[in-house]
Amino acid sequence: MKIVDILNSKKVTLSFEVFPPKKQDALESIKNTAVELTQLKPDFISVTFGAGGSTQGYTADIAQAIESQGRTALAHLTCVRSTTDALNHIINNLKAKGISNVLALRGDFPKDAVPGENIFPSGFAHASDLVPLLKKEGFCVGGACYPEGHPESANRDADIENLKHKVEAGVDFLTTQLFFDNDMLYSFLYRLQSAGIHVPVLAGIMPITNAAQVSRMVDLSNAYIPRKLMAICDRFRNNPEAMKQAGIAYATDQIIDLISNGVRGIHIYTMNKPEIARAIIVNVNEIISAING
Repeated sequence: MKIVDILNSKKVTLSFEVFPPKKQDALESIKNTAVELTQLKPDFISVTFGAGGSTQGYTADIAQAIESQGRTALAHLTCVRSTTDALNHIINNLKAKGISNVLALRGDFPKDAVPGENIFPSGFAHASDLVPLLKKEGFCVGGACYPEGHPESANRDADIENLKHKVEAGVDFLTTQLFFDNDMLYSFLYRLQSAGIHVPVLAGIMPITNAAQVSRMVDLSNAYIPRKLMAICDRFRNNPEAMKQAGIAYATDQIIDLISNGVRGIHIYTMNKPEIARAIIVNVNEIISAING
């Protein structure tokens, strides 16, 4: 099923994200994780592509495992270090495996890139370059966005302009990078509306269950860490179970506030931990059910 149709048919959707393993011998374990997540009945599950496409061979396999359980999969695709032939091969493989939804991404610059290396051999240097190709192949296409601004953007206005270009290229919906202050999202959504961007926006939520995650998340997403979350991390960083419970509670509070304020899509970055996703579902399933009727 195409995700845009799911978004149009429900008042609130809930989805998960998993990432492929770095090594072949862990592939079956991650497939099992994805299958376990399908039992929680999310509206869809997205599967990342890996830094520099390093795990690209596994994305389609995991997405197919999700689809085999009667749930919808969203496969990520990046253009970093991808040739035209490689992109066409991946697209054909996704279609052959019954995948009809793709998240178009530029991808992170590889850390091992050497001066003068052409890291975009296909000529596609932006996610917006991928979108028309994917739409032509019949995919429902999603895009990424940053509530607090892309780290590489000159400013927030430039970031919105780039995002508008991506939407005009044909993106059906957007998924935000993680954020921990809901006011950041509300301000972002207002700027999108003012810029004439009206596609559905799914709010990306990362449960912080390990205090060491915080600094890494800031580096990856440019996210502001509220004082309340910093206090939780400082207080419970040496007690793993307490930190896990507090992180789940914080993410739950975020989700309830978002839904109460009209946000229609919640996307949980599970970090391949079904037990975390399950705990959050227990906290919010009746709320979502009541809204969806």
